Amino acid sequence: MDHNERLRHSSSFGAAAVAYAEHRPDYAQDAVRWALGSAPGPRVLDLGAGTGKLTATLAALGADVTAVEPDAAMLTELRRSLPAVRALPGSAESIPLPDASVDAVLAGNAMHWFDMAVAGPEIARVLAPGGILAGLWNVLDDGVEWVAGLARVSGSAAIGPRDTPAGWRAETADMHLPKTDAPARFGGPEQAEFPHGQDRTAESLVSTLATRAGMLVMPERERQAALGRIRGFLDGRPETAHGEFTLPMRTGVLRVRRL
Repeated sequence: MDHNERLRHSSSFGAAAVAYAEHRPDYAQDAVRWALGSAPGPRVLDLGAGTGKLTATLAALGADVTAVEPDAAMLTELRRSLPAVRALPGSAESIPLPDASVDAVLAGNAMHWFDMAVAGPEIARVLAPGGILAGLWNVLDDGVEWVAGLARVSGSAAIGPRDTPAGWRAETADMHLPKTDAPARFGGPEQAEFPHGQDRTAESLVSTLATRAGMLVMPERERQAALGRIRGFLDGRPETAHGEFTLPMRTGVLRVRRL
């Protein structure tokens, strides 16, 4: 994806901020604890915080969390749902915090949108020595047969290569993280995965997939056709056709430590 296409996708969420807040999943607490495990203190920046899905988990774990989000509509939803959290406009490339002011920088389903050539030095600037940078991604567990079928039916606009465990591992293994090009050195990357799940109905899962960037930028006729295929698949599966079910997921974490 080139720069202009990435910008178009990354800026698409504001139009669906209310639906995003309602339907996107939270993050497995064990995954967040692992992400923070080596951080020297409790001050955490949730970078690209969206509507506060990761922010809420961090707050529940007792972190002193600051949220930074570039999209005004997403930031409004975050402030509405988490009024006690400090939430600021800003981006990974321009973080509105002082030098060495946080012990960890976490990003939930957001780091792939960052321009790391610019964001890497910014993240290093706000991190205290020994601090942690971690990206977290919720992915669908396609080791479950019906989930694998859903991925095939949905197409890459709704469930892309990064949205399954193997795809996530491959993409994040090659992700450009700040190392020698940043003002401070970072150690080698570590990956881990944690079981997770989200209670859904067929209709609410369709609504969840409709908030994916690839779906949001799709022409409306194509979007409705894709959502119709997904709805038809879910209505035809015994696991998902009748009432509430748990969507099998995993939360993947990629972390590095500022040396």
